[in-house]
Amino acid sequence: MSATMNVILSHEAAAAHWGDRALLSFHDDEARVHVTDATELVRKAQQAGRKLDAMGIKQVTLSGDDWSLESRWAFAQGFYSAKGGQQLDFGATGPEEQAELDARDRACRWVREMINGTPEDIYPASLATEAGKFLQSLAPGAVSYRTYSGEQLKDLGYIGIYEVGRGSERSPTLLELDFNPSGQAGAPVAACLVGKGITFDSGGYSIKPSDGMAVMKSDMGGAATVTGALALAIQRGLNKRVKLFLCCAENLISGHAYKLGDILTYKNGITVEILNTDAEGRLVLADGLLAASATGAPFILDAATLTGAAKMALGRDYNAVFSMNDDLALATVRAAREEYEKAWHLPLEPFHVGQLSSSFADMANIHGGEGMAGASTAAAFLSRFVPDNGRNWVHMDLSGSYQKAANDLWGAGGKGHGVRTIAAMLARVCEEQP
Repeated sequence: MSATMNVILSHEAAAAHWGDRALLSFHDDEARVHVTDATELVRKAQQAGRKLDAMGIKQVTLSGDDWSLESRWAFAQGFYSAKGGQQLDFGATGPEEQAELDARDRACRWVREMINGTPEDIYPASLATEAGKFLQSLAPGAVSYRTYSGEQLKDLGYIGIYEVGRGSERSPTLLELDFNPSGQAGAPVAACLVGKGITFDSGGYSIKPSDGMAVMKSDMGGAATVTGALALAIQRGLNKRVKLFLCCAENLISGHAYKLGDILTYKNGITVEILNTDAEGRLVLADGLLAASATGAPFILDAATLTGAAKMALGRDYNAVFSMNDDLALATVRAAREEYEKAWHLPLEPFHVGQLSSSFADMANIHGGEGMAGASTAAAFLSRFVPDNGRNWVHMDLSGSYQKAANDLWGAGGKGHGVRTIAAMLARVCEEQP
Protein backbone atom coordinates (compact mmCIF):
# COMPACT_ATOMS: atom_id res chain seq x y z
CA MET A 1 0.00 0.00 0.00
CA SER A 2 1.24 3.48 -0.82
CA ALA A 3 2.52 5.70 2.02
CA THR A 4 0.70 8.60 0.39
CA MET A 5 -2.89 9.33 1.27
CA ASN A 6 -5.00 10.44 -1.69
CA VAL A 7 -7.55 13.00 -0.54
CA ILE A 8 -10.68 13.44 -2.66
CA LEU A 9 -13.23 16.20 -2.25
CA SER A 10 -16.81 14.94 -2.29
CA HIS A 11 -20.06 16.91 -2.31
CA GLU A 12 -22.02 13.94 -1.02
CA ALA A 13 -22.59 13.06 2.62
CA ALA A 14 -20.51 10.27 4.14
CA ALA A 15 -22.07 6.87 4.60
CA ALA A 16 -24.06 6.62 7.81
CA HIS A 17 -21.59 4.31 9.53
CA TRP A 18 -18.98 7.11 9.54
CA GLY A 19 -21.25 9.11 11.81
CA ASP A 20 -23.76 11.90 11.49
CA ARG A 21 -22.35 14.75 9.34
CA ALA A 22 -18.91 13.09 9.20
CA LEU A 23 -16.27 15.26 7.54
CA LEU A 24 -13.96 12.38 6.59
CA SER A 25 -14.31 8.79 5.44
CA PHE A 26 -11.55 6.34 4.50
CA HIS A 27 -10.94 3.41 2.18
CA ASP A 28 -7.47 1.88 1.79
CA ASP A 29 -5.11 4.72 0.80
CA GLU A 30 -7.94 7.15 0.07
CA ALA A 31 -9.65 9.75 2.26
CA ARG A 32 -12.78 11.62 1.22
CA VAL A 33 -13.65 15.08 2.48
CA HIS A 34 -17.43 15.39 2.58
CA VAL A 35 -18.76 18.92 2.07
CA THR A 36 -22.43 19.17 1.18
CA ASP A 37 -22.77 22.94 1.73
CA ALA A 38 -20.73 24.93 -0.82
CA THR A 39 -20.62 27.96 1.48
CA GLU A 40 -18.57 25.94 3.97
CA LEU A 41 -16.15 24.50 1.42
CA VAL A 42 -13.04 26.51 2.36
CA ARG A 43 -13.50 26.12 6.11
CA LYS A 44 -14.24 22.40 5.85
CA ALA A 45 -11.20 21.85 3.63
CA GLN A 46 -8.99 23.47 6.25
CA GLN A 47 -10.59 21.40 9.00
CA ALA A 48 -9.91 18.26 6.97
CA GLY A 49 -6.24 19.17 6.62
CA ARG A 50 -6.01 19.76 10.37
CA LYS A 51 -7.70 16.46 11.18
CA LEU A 52 -5.44 14.43 8.90
CA ASP A 53 -2.30 16.04 10.31
CA ALA A 54 -3.53 15.42 13.86
CA MET A 55 -4.00 11.75 12.94
CA GLY A 56 -0.31 11.52 12.08
CA ILE A 57 -0.80 11.30 8.30
CA LYS A 58 2.19 13.03 6.75
CA GLN A 59 2.07 12.39 2.96
CA VAL A 60 -0.97 13.63 1.08
CA THR A 61 -1.98 14.21 -2.55
CA LEU A 62 -5.10 16.19 -3.37
CA SER A 63 -6.84 14.09 -6.03
CA GLY A 64 -9.88 14.55 -8.26
CA ASP A 65 -11.37 17.46 -10.17
CA ASP A 66 -13.39 19.15 -7.42
CA TRP A 67 -10.55 20.94 -5.68
CA SER A 68 -10.33 24.69 -6.33
CA LEU A 69 -7.47 27.12 -5.70
CA GLU A 70 -8.94 28.26 -2.40
CA SER A 71 -9.93 24.83 -1.14
CA ARG A 72 -6.45 23.47 -1.94
CA TRP A 73 -4.85 26.36 -0.08
CA ALA A 74 -7.23 26.03 2.87
CA PHE A 75 -6.37 22.34 3.17
CA ALA A 76 -2.68 23.23 3.16
CA GLN A 77 -3.18 25.78 5.93
CA GLY A 78 -4.68 23.10 8.14
CA PHE A 79 -2.22 20.40 7.09
CA TYR A 80 0.70 21.93 8.98
CA SER A 81 2.58 21.30 12.19
CA ALA A 82 5.42 23.32 13.68
CA LYS A 83 7.22 19.99 14.19
CA GLY A 84 7.38 19.55 10.41
CA GLY A 85 7.37 16.38 8.34
CA GLN A 86 4.31 17.06 6.16
CA GLN A 87 4.50 16.41 2.44
CA LEU A 88 1.65 17.85 0.41
CA ASP A 89 1.11 17.49 -3.33
CA PHE A 90 -1.52 20.01 -4.45
CA GLY A 91 -2.54 17.68 -7.28
CA ALA A 92 -3.30 18.49 -10.91
CA THR A 93 -3.47 22.27 -11.34
CA GLY A 94 -3.02 24.76 -14.16
CA PRO A 95 0.25 26.71 -14.33
CA GLU A 96 -1.23 29.98 -13.00
CA GLU A 97 -2.93 28.26 -10.11
CA GLN A 98 0.21 26.31 -9.26
CA ALA A 99 2.31 29.48 -9.37
CA GLU A 100 -0.08 31.19 -6.94
CA LEU A 101 -0.10 28.19 -4.59
CA ASP A 102 3.70 28.02 -4.66
CA ALA A 103 3.96 31.77 -3.97
CA ARG A 104 1.60 31.57 -1.01
CA ASP A 105 3.38 28.51 0.33
CA ARG A 106 6.83 30.09 0.02
CA ALA A 107 5.74 33.29 1.76
CA CYS A 108 3.59 31.80 4.51
CA ARG A 109 5.94 28.93 5.28
CA TRP A 110 8.77 31.43 5.86
CA VAL A 111 6.51 33.47 8.16
CA ARG A 112 5.50 30.41 10.18
CA GLU A 113 9.05 29.13 10.46
CA MET A 114 10.29 32.50 11.69
CA ILE A 115 7.51 32.86 14.27
CA ASN A 116 7.92 29.26 15.46
CA GLY A 117 11.70 29.52 15.73
CA THR A 118 13.20 29.68 19.20
CA PRO A 119 14.19 33.06 20.67
CA GLU A 120 17.72 31.72 20.90
CA ASP A 121 17.83 31.32 17.11
CA ILE A 122 15.58 34.21 16.07
CA TYR A 123 17.05 37.34 17.67
CA PRO A 124 17.03 40.94 16.41
CA ALA A 125 19.99 40.81 14.05
CA SER A 126 19.16 37.33 12.75
CA LEU A 127 15.52 38.25 12.05
CA ALA A 128 16.59 41.35 10.13
CA THR A 129 19.21 39.45 8.16
CA GLU A 130 16.95 36.47 7.39
CA ALA A 131 14.22 38.81 6.13
CA GLY A 132 16.68 40.61 3.87
CA LYS A 133 18.12 37.39 2.48
CA PHE A 134 14.68 35.88 1.91
CA LEU A 135 13.36 38.83 -0.09
CA GLN A 136 16.61 39.22 -1.98
CA SER A 137 16.38 35.58 -3.06
CA LEU A 138 13.03 36.33 -4.72
CA ALA A 139 14.21 39.42 -6.63
CA PRO A 140 18.03 39.52 -6.55
CA GLY A 141 18.42 42.51 -8.81
CA ALA A 142 15.64 44.55 -7.24
CA VAL A 143 16.20 44.17 -3.48
CA SER A 144 18.86 45.88 -1.40
CA TYR A 145 18.96 46.27 2.36
CA ARG A 146 20.99 47.52 5.28
CA THR A 147 20.78 47.24 9.04
CA TYR A 148 21.49 49.63 11.91
CA SER A 149 22.29 48.19 15.35
CA GLY A 150 23.15 49.07 18.93
CA GLU A 151 24.65 52.48 19.63
CA GLN A 152 24.29 53.32 15.94
CA LEU A 153 20.52 53.47 16.48
CA LYS A 154 20.94 56.00 19.26
CA ASP A 155 23.28 58.10 17.14
CA LEU A 156 20.74 58.11 14.29
CA GLY A 157 17.87 59.06 16.58
CA TYR A 158 16.01 55.74 16.54
CA ILE A 159 15.45 56.08 20.25
CA GLY A 160 12.51 53.70 20.63
CA ILE A 161 14.25 50.63 19.21
CA TYR A 162 17.43 51.52 21.08
CA GLU A 163 15.78 52.00 24.47
CA VAL A 164 13.60 48.90 24.30
CA GLY A 165 16.52 46.72 23.21
CA ARG A 166 19.36 48.08 25.33
CA GLY A 167 18.66 45.70 28.23
CA SER A 168 19.71 42.73 26.10
CA GLU A 169 23.24 41.62 25.26
CA ARG A 170 22.01 41.11 21.68
CA SER A 171 21.79 44.46 19.96
CA PRO A 172 18.51 45.95 18.79
CA THR A 173 18.40 46.25 15.01
CA LEU A 174 16.51 48.23 12.38
CA LEU A 175 16.23 46.71 8.89
CA GLU A 176 15.70 49.09 5.98
CA LEU A 177 14.92 47.16 2.81
CA ASP A 178 14.31 48.64 -0.62
CA PHE A 179 12.41 46.77 -3.33
CA ASN A 180 13.03 48.89 -6.42
CA PRO A 181 12.17 46.93 -9.58
CA SER A 182 12.92 49.88 -11.88
CA GLY A 183 16.48 50.14 -10.62
CA GLN A 184 16.22 53.94 -10.79
CA ALA A 185 17.60 55.66 -7.70
CA GLY A 186 15.06 58.46 -8.00
CA ALA A 187 12.00 56.24 -8.41
CA PRO A 188 9.21 57.31 -6.03
CA VAL A 189 8.35 55.01 -3.13
CA ALA A 190 4.79 53.80 -3.67
CA ALA A 191 4.30 52.25 -0.25
CA CYS A 192 6.07 51.42 3.01
CA LEU A 193 5.58 48.47 5.33
CA VAL A 194 6.65 48.59 8.98
CA GLY A 195 6.78 45.56 11.28
CA LYS A 196 7.21 45.04 15.01
CA GLY A 197 10.07 42.60 15.52
CA ILE A 198 10.27 41.97 19.26
CA THR A 199 11.98 38.58 19.12
CA PHE A 200 11.32 37.95 22.81
CA ASP A 201 9.22 40.00 25.20
CA SER A 202 9.68 39.46 28.92
CA GLY A 203 7.72 42.64 29.59
CA GLY A 204 10.85 44.29 30.95
CA TYR A 205 10.45 45.66 34.48
CA SER A 206 6.68 45.40 33.96
CA ILE A 207 7.40 41.69 33.78
CA LYS A 208 4.88 39.24 32.37
CA PRO A 209 3.70 36.16 34.27
CA SER A 210 5.13 32.90 32.94
CA ASP A 211 1.93 31.93 31.14
CA GLY A 212 1.89 35.23 29.28
CA MET A 213 5.60 35.09 28.54
CA ALA A 214 5.66 31.52 27.24
CA VAL A 215 4.50 32.51 23.74
CA MET A 216 6.49 35.73 23.46
CA LYS A 217 8.84 34.36 20.82
CA SER A 218 5.85 35.20 18.59
CA ASP A 219 6.04 38.92 19.35
CA MET A 220 7.94 39.42 16.11
CA GLY A 221 4.88 38.25 14.19
CA GLY A 222 4.34 41.69 12.68
CA ALA A 223 7.83 41.81 11.21
CA ALA A 224 7.46 38.30 9.83
CA THR A 225 4.01 39.04 8.40
CA VAL A 226 4.94 42.22 6.50
CA THR A 227 8.03 40.44 5.14
CA GLY A 228 5.88 37.54 3.95
CA ALA A 229 3.37 39.96 2.46
CA LEU A 230 6.05 41.74 0.45
CA ALA A 231 7.36 38.33 -0.64
CA LEU A 232 3.92 37.32 -1.89
CA ALA A 233 3.38 40.65 -3.64
CA ILE A 234 6.74 40.37 -5.40
CA GLN A 235 5.89 36.87 -6.63
CA ARG A 236 2.52 38.16 -7.84
CA GLY A 237 4.28 40.70 -10.04
CA LEU A 238 4.57 43.87 -7.91
CA ASN A 239 6.21 46.49 -10.12
CA LYS A 240 6.38 49.60 -7.91
CA ARG A 241 8.97 50.63 -5.37
CA VAL A 242 8.23 49.53 -1.79
CA LYS A 243 10.30 50.01 1.35
CA LEU A 244 10.22 47.70 4.35
CA PHE A 245 11.27 48.64 7.89
CA LEU A 246 11.59 45.99 10.61
CA CYS A 247 11.99 47.26 14.17
CA CYS A 248 13.75 44.44 16.01
CA ALA A 249 14.69 44.12 19.67
CA GLU A 250 14.57 41.86 22.72
CA ASN A 251 12.67 43.37 25.65
CA LEU A 252 14.65 42.03 28.61
CA ILE A 253 15.55 43.02 32.17
CA SER A 254 19.06 44.06 33.16
CA GLY A 255 20.85 46.87 34.95
CA HIS A 256 20.92 48.68 31.60
CA ALA A 257 17.26 48.14 30.63
CA TYR A 258 14.90 51.06 30.20
CA LYS A 259 12.69 51.83 33.17
CA LEU A 260 9.32 53.21 34.20
CA GLY A 261 9.57 56.95 34.43
CA ASP A 262 12.08 57.28 31.59
CA ILE A 263 11.25 59.88 28.94
CA LEU A 264 12.06 59.24 25.28
CA THR A 265 12.44 62.03 22.73
CA TYR A 266 11.74 60.96 19.14
CA LYS A 267 13.08 62.40 15.90
CA ASN A 268 9.92 64.45 15.39
CA GLY A 269 10.35 66.04 18.82
CA ILE A 270 7.54 64.14 20.56
CA THR A 271 8.39 63.14 24.11
CA VAL A 272 7.00 59.93 25.64
CA GLU A 273 6.89 58.97 29.30
CA ILE A 274 7.29 55.26 30.01
CA LEU A 275 4.54 54.08 32.33
CA ASN A 276 4.77 50.41 31.34
CA THR A 277 7.80 48.69 29.81
CA ASP A 278 5.51 45.95 28.48
CA ALA A 279 3.98 48.46 26.07
CA GLU A 280 7.17 48.38 24.04
CA GLY A 281 5.86 47.50 20.59
CA ARG A 282 4.50 50.98 19.96
CA LEU A 283 7.84 52.47 21.03
CA VAL A 284 9.83 50.59 18.38
CA LEU A 285 7.17 51.02 15.69
CA ALA A 286 7.28 54.79 16.16
CA ASP A 287 10.85 54.77 14.82
CA GLY A 288 9.87 52.64 11.84
CA LEU A 289 6.91 54.88 11.06
CA LEU A 290 9.07 57.99 11.18
CA ALA A 291 11.57 56.34 8.80
CA ALA A 292 8.71 55.33 6.50
CA SER A 293 7.24 58.84 6.62
CA ALA A 294 10.59 60.32 5.57
CA THR A 295 10.39 58.43 2.25
CA GLY A 296 7.35 60.46 1.18
CA ALA A 297 5.41 57.28 0.43
CA PRO A 298 1.67 57.95 -0.09
CA PHE A 299 0.72 54.75 1.78
CA ILE A 300 2.10 53.29 5.01
CA LEU A 301 0.96 50.09 6.68
CA ASP A 302 2.32 48.71 9.93
CA ALA A 303 1.60 45.32 11.45
CA ALA A 304 2.24 44.17 14.98
CA THR A 305 1.20 41.74 17.67
CA LEU A 306 0.55 44.88 19.67
CA THR A 307 -2.16 44.48 22.33
CA GLY A 308 -3.94 41.92 24.42
CA ALA A 309 -6.96 44.20 24.08
CA ALA A 310 -7.31 43.33 20.40
CA LYS A 311 -7.31 39.62 21.26
CA MET A 312 -9.92 40.23 23.96
CA ALA A 313 -12.10 41.94 21.34
CA LEU A 314 -11.59 39.58 18.41
CA GLY A 315 -10.05 36.38 19.73
CA ARG A 316 -7.42 34.72 17.54
CA ASP A 317 -9.61 34.52 14.44
CA TYR A 318 -9.57 38.12 13.20
CA ASN A 319 -6.85 40.71 12.77
CA ALA A 320 -7.81 44.20 13.93
CA VAL A 321 -7.60 47.12 11.49
CA PHE A 322 -7.24 50.79 12.45
CA SER A 323 -6.92 53.98 10.46
CA MET A 324 -7.80 57.65 10.80
CA ASN A 325 -9.24 57.17 7.30
CA ASP A 326 -12.35 54.98 7.50
CA ASP A 327 -12.34 54.36 3.75
CA LEU A 328 -8.80 53.00 3.93
CA ALA A 329 -9.62 50.81 6.91
CA LEU A 330 -12.67 49.41 5.15
CA ALA A 331 -10.63 48.78 2.00
CA THR A 332 -8.24 46.71 4.12
CA VAL A 333 -11.11 44.71 5.60
CA ARG A 334 -12.46 44.18 2.09
CA ALA A 335 -9.02 43.03 0.88
CA ALA A 336 -8.95 40.49 3.71
CA ARG A 337 -12.37 39.15 2.74
CA GLU A 338 -11.40 38.85 -0.92
CA GLU A 339 -8.26 36.95 0.12
CA TYR A 340 -10.23 34.58 2.38
CA GLU A 341 -8.67 36.06 5.52
CA LYS A 342 -10.44 37.66 8.48
CA ALA A 343 -10.07 41.28 9.58
CA TRP A 344 -12.28 43.67 11.51
CA HIS A 345 -12.33 47.46 11.68
CA LEU A 346 -11.98 48.78 15.25
CA PRO A 347 -12.47 52.45 16.18
CA LEU A 348 -9.73 55.05 16.04
CA GLU A 349 -10.42 58.75 16.44
CA PRO A 350 -8.33 61.79 17.41
CA PHE A 351 -9.79 61.82 20.93
CA HIS A 352 -8.06 58.50 21.61
CA VAL A 353 -4.72 60.34 21.54
CA GLY A 354 -5.92 62.46 24.46
CA GLN A 355 -6.27 59.32 26.57
CA LEU A 356 -2.47 58.94 26.63
CA SER A 357 -1.86 61.93 28.91
CA SER A 358 1.37 62.46 30.83
CA SER A 359 2.36 64.97 33.52
CA PHE A 360 5.96 64.96 32.32
CA ALA A 361 5.93 64.47 28.54
CA ASP A 362 3.79 65.04 25.47
CA MET A 363 2.16 61.68 26.05
CA ALA A 364 2.57 58.40 27.93
CA ASN A 365 3.06 55.03 26.32
CA ILE A 366 -0.15 53.65 27.89
CA HIS A 367 -3.50 55.10 28.94
CA GLY A 368 -3.84 55.84 32.61
CA GLY A 369 -7.58 55.48 33.18
CA GLU A 370 -10.05 52.70 33.75
CA GLY A 371 -12.13 51.42 30.87
CA MET A 372 -9.97 52.89 28.12
CA ALA A 373 -9.87 51.18 24.72
CA GLY A 374 -6.41 49.61 24.87
CA ALA A 375 -6.13 48.59 21.23
CA SER A 376 -7.45 51.96 20.03
CA THR A 377 -5.16 54.00 22.29
CA ALA A 378 -2.18 51.93 21.11
CA ALA A 379 -3.11 52.77 17.53
CA ALA A 380 -3.60 56.40 18.56
CA PHE A 381 -0.04 56.46 19.91
CA LEU A 382 1.24 55.34 16.50
CA SER A 383 -0.82 57.96 14.71
CA ARG A 384 1.47 60.65 16.14
CA PHE A 385 4.33 59.33 14.02
CA VAL A 386 2.77 59.37 10.54
CA PRO A 387 2.06 62.36 8.28
CA ASP A 388 -1.23 64.05 7.41
CA ASN A 389 -2.90 63.00 10.69
CA GLY A 390 -2.78 59.37 9.58
CA ARG A 391 -4.97 59.76 6.49
CA ASN A 392 -2.80 57.44 4.38
CA TRP A 393 -1.84 54.98 7.09
CA VAL A 394 -3.22 51.62 8.25
CA HIS A 395 -2.34 49.83 11.47
CA MET A 396 -3.00 46.11 11.83
CA ASP A 397 -3.01 44.57 15.31
CA LEU A 398 -2.39 40.93 14.46
CA SER A 399 -4.72 39.15 16.85
CA GLY A 400 -5.00 36.25 14.42
CA SER A 401 -1.35 35.71 13.52
CA TYR A 402 -0.52 33.11 16.20
CA GLN A 403 -2.36 30.11 17.59
CA LYS A 404 -1.43 29.43 21.22
CA ALA A 405 -2.83 25.90 21.03
CA ALA A 406 -4.07 23.86 18.07
CA ASN A 407 -7.76 24.10 17.22
CA ASP A 408 -9.97 22.65 14.47
CA LEU A 409 -8.42 24.91 11.80
CA TRP A 410 -4.84 25.66 12.81
CA GLY A 411 -1.90 23.87 14.34
CA ALA A 412 -0.19 25.58 17.25
CA GLY A 413 2.15 28.44 16.39
CA GLY A 414 2.45 30.95 13.58
CA LYS A 415 -0.33 31.04 10.97
CA GLY A 416 0.69 33.47 8.24
CA HIS A 417 -2.76 35.01 8.63
CA GLY A 418 -2.58 38.57 7.29
CA VAL A 419 0.04 37.96 4.62
CA ARG A 420 -2.50 37.85 1.79
CA THR A 421 -4.41 40.89 3.07
CA ILE A 422 -1.30 43.08 3.14
CA ALA A 423 -0.07 41.79 -0.23
CA ALA A 424 -3.46 42.68 -1.72
CA MET A 425 -3.32 46.17 -0.22
CA LEU A 426 0.13 46.68 -1.73
CA ALA A 427 -1.22 45.68 -5.13
CA ARG A 428 -4.20 48.00 -4.73
CA VAL A 429 -2.29 51.13 -3.77
CA CYS A 430 0.42 50.50 -6.35
CA GLU A 431 -2.15 50.07 -9.13
CA GLU A 432 -3.69 53.42 -8.21
CA GLN A 433 -0.39 55.25 -8.67
CA PRO A 434 1.00 56.34 -12.07
